Amino acid sequence: MTTASEKLADVTGVDEGAVARGQSIKSIYVYEAPVRLWHWINALSIIVLCVTGYFIGRPLPTMPGEASDHFLMGYIRFVHFSAGYILAIGLLGRIYWAIAGNHHARELFSVPIFQRAYWQEVVGMLRWYAFISTRPGRYVGHNPLARFAMFFVFLFTCVFMIFTGFALYGEGAQAGSWQERLFGWVIPLFGQSQDVHSWHRMGMWMMIVFVILHVYAAIREDIMGRQSVVSTMISGYRTFKD
Repeated sequence: MTTASEKLADVTGVDEGAVARGQSIKSIYVYEAPVRLWHWINALSIIVLCVTGYFIGRPLPTMPGEASDHFLMGYIRFVHFSAGYILAIGLLGRIYWAIAGNHHARELFSVPIFQRAYWQEVVGMLRWYAFISTRPGRYVGHNPLARFAMFFVFLFTCVFMIFTGFALYGEGAQAGSWQERLFGWVIPLFGQSQDVHSWHRMGMWMMIVFVILHVYAAIREDIMGRQSVVSTMISGYRTFKD
């Protein structure tokens, strides 16, 4: 039969082990406040753009009452355009902070594709995500595969959606508007307005696929990678739990 002193020893042992594990956790400041703020505002803008953009391309089949009594699609378009402006202005601010911020703020805009070691690390992360490797590499900022995806998928898609979106918006703003003057060349480049609409909608689905994979990878790393990911974009600190 376990005595009271033995029970106390057991509890003390657990506490000492917890303290020892707690001391092994290392935190490093990675993402500054402007980067974190941009990330969450940008995420919200993308969600709003995808939802409203879907209904702009596939409107509701019917509404009760007279059409003149409803302005639903008008409100949807207004929210879509507003979120588009926020996305574009936010990206300009993010470019500025890549210059003014720390070196982790610049990872979104550069990928060392000409370094052999980088591609070896990309292969290592692919093996980790394919459940072939037992442990991933430890990276303070974006891991090599995430850095590749952020640059060649997220950033390129964002720029593409801003250019095609403002080109389409310029049609409604009419000739002579700054949207038409800056982005009007996009429509003849693709052929006609409907072609730009189709490509813009394809870009939306590309962004949706990226968001799904991005959220999955972030949560998976938090659980299996032994380092913080989601909380890092809230507090700014990357925590290693090994």
